Amino acid sequence: MCQTTAAVQPTAAGMKAFGRKTPSPTSSPSSKKHVDYTFPPAPATPSKISDHMSGILMTGDVTNTLLEVLFISVFFFVPPHLVPGSSMSPFQVGMFALAKSVFTRLYNAFQEAVFFAFPKGRTQPLAEHKLAKSGNDLNGRDKKQQDTLVAHDRLTLITDSVLNIILYLSVDGFYPGTAAVPQTFAERAARLVLNHYLMSFGMYWAHRALHVVPYLWRHIHSIHHYASTPLSRVTYQDHWFDNFGNAVVGQTFAQILIPLDLPTFVFSRLFRVAESLEKHSGHSSNWNLAHAIQFAWMPFAQMPHHHDWHHEGFKSCNYTFSSMGGVWDWVFGTRRAGRAANEGEPAGDWATKEDKVLNAMGRQPIVKSFMDTPICVVLPDVALGVAAAYKLWLCGGTVCAA
Repeated sequence: MCQTTAAVQPTAAGMKAFGRKTPSPTSSPSSKKHVDYTFPPAPATPSKISDHMSGILMTGDVTNTLLEVLFISVFFFVPPHLVPGSSMSPFQVGMFALAKSVFTRLYNAFQEAVFFAFPKGRTQPLAEHKLAKSGNDLNGRDKKQQDTLVAHDRLTLITDSVLNIILYLSVDGFYPGTAAVPQTFAERAARLVLNHYLMSFGMYWAHRALHVVPYLWRHIHSIHHYASTPLSRVTYQDHWFDNFGNAVVGQTFAQILIPLDLPTFVFSRLFRVAESLEKHSGHSSNWNLAHAIQFAWMPFAQMPHHHDWHHEGFKSCNYTFSSMGGVWDWVFGTRRAGRAANEGEPAGDWATKEDKVLNAMGRQPIVKSFMDTPICVVLPDVALGVAAAYKLWLCGGTVCAA
């Protein structure tokens, strides 16, 4: 049964910006004393580029790179007679997978270069990203954690690739082909917005469940939170099931329930990659191209400083779960202003109107509701899955616009 729990105060315990020891991701934050956030002064000694930059264009794991090349190549060699009639051709889906991979690497390199080159937009003290003699990487992760992430990177690549191959071969139209009925610009725009908000809804509840269900936090999501000071490279460095679950409840359910045609599908996937990389980039500025668009046009938009703040607090940061617009944090009461607390501070110029409303209200407790119980928090995504399966059944196993 779903029970309502008492209100709890969020904490920012263990934030590295204060020079305090970071707690174990699996530990409970309830005993930590609350500390209000203030941005630390810039270091007196300028940093050298060699202190911060590394190989960010290509992965350092040769095995992972070879696996990715192998799985992309699979699409090019799929026999055409195995492809459902309304889907992309093997060459088209292979080129899409290749373009997505290249775009991810290039945009990651671009975001990390921007972090180093434009200090005004940084949401973290630069000293937090120095390579440590202890073996910690730029994001505060020790050698054991790095090795764990390498293993999960490989498993993520394998499971994500297998999921995409299965969807391509078994669900007609999931990867929309050029033969589909063309949509007008207005219909494309409307479908894109609705598809992204539905995608964000599924990912919001999955992310919230990963924080509030002790087992999911301890064994799955805490691995992503090894990075207490994220850069864009940490975006997909999760437990493999974390990435797999997001792919299912996010873009898979959204494409089945509100399908996009070929041009909109390609734009949506690349835009989503850009948004994800920017969210972990450690800076908020006009160089966050996807977030700048959201900031200008989407109500309740969030910026990278919101998610950066979420990472600093580990499990105590049970807020700011949304991707793609941020509306669901506002609807369900889990939004916080994060680093945009005051104009003139780093990220202050990117305070949204919702941030300013929250600042005017003062510090408010996060009230844990019945939806934060282990059973209830997964119900929205279960409902999405049922709706997606029912629609596939109605459409005879194909992705249909109706």
